[in-house]
Amino acid sequence: MKTRILVVEDEEKLARFIELELMHEGYEVSKAFDGRTALSMASEGQYDLILLDIMLPGLNGLEVLRRLKNAGSYSAEGDASVNMGAGVQDTPVILVTARDAVMDKVSGLDQGAVDYITKPFAIEELLARIRVALKLHSKREVYQGGAAGGYQPGGNENGTNYGTFNNTASVQGESFGADSVQGSVTSRTNPEEGVYIWKNLELNEKKRTVTYEGHEINLTNREFLMLMTLLANQDIVLSRDTLLEKVCGYDYVGETNVVDVYIRFLRSKIDEVFGIKMIQTVRGVGYVIKSE
Repeated sequence: MKTRILVVEDEEKLARFIELELMHEGYEVSKAFDGRTALSMASEGQYDLILLDIMLPGLNGLEVLRRLKNAGSYSAEGDASVNMGAGVQDTPVILVTARDAVMDKVSGLDQGAVDYITKPFAIEELLARIRVALKLHSKREVYQGGAAGGYQPGGNENGTNYGTFNNTASVQGESFGADSVQGSVTSRTNPEEGVYIWKNLELNEKKRTVTYEGHEINLTNREFLMLMTLLANQDIVLSRDTLLEKVCGYDYVGETNVVDVYIRFLRSKIDEVFGIKMIQTVRGVGYVIKSE
């Protein structure tokens, strides 16, 4: 069965262009040109992925996303005729938008989007992001399904490989050492050896690996450094300013909301895939990983 993708885009020529490219790649494509039509089509739960523009007539893309991820909770909002299908909340959504403000991206990620791409974009990049999102979603379903059935790390009886997966392109040209991370380190970590542990997750700085129950998790350099900083300071709430300084450096000039984006990426690759809650938000302050 072909992978089904819903393209939600009010620019009909662009929607048609995306449709043709996706069909050329072997996907089955449907289109919607406004928010309410998109909500109605997506609510059937028949799609493997949704490309969702933010600027839409009727309902904007963020509202469509919110309603999909909170399926069944909005009947009093004037859309009682829409009945959400099974699995619609878990359908991966990639935001496609002309907006490039950090807050728009953060808002979309916080509401459940797995990724975003800003117009204008190269079709090759969009196709790559779709492949990654589908792979990530597939691995999450396999892991969660296996865990429910008593799955043990290392693969299943059919020899399925649960190996490396990624959600963003790598950040090149960055380096960091053990002295970039400071603070209280729990007894379960060994900073001298560059090893940081939280429950079944292990980060090895020297090998530059992150694993959960033996499953390798591929992170970008900045995601890796942010996770290492949090692991090295377990039970200590770190502010966004502190995390931004550690990840981007003293000379970085930008919005601290960038930290929220990286946290969302980490959660999408770790918390959501393995069904855990590792990184906790402390409202108005920052983030923390608690040792217990």
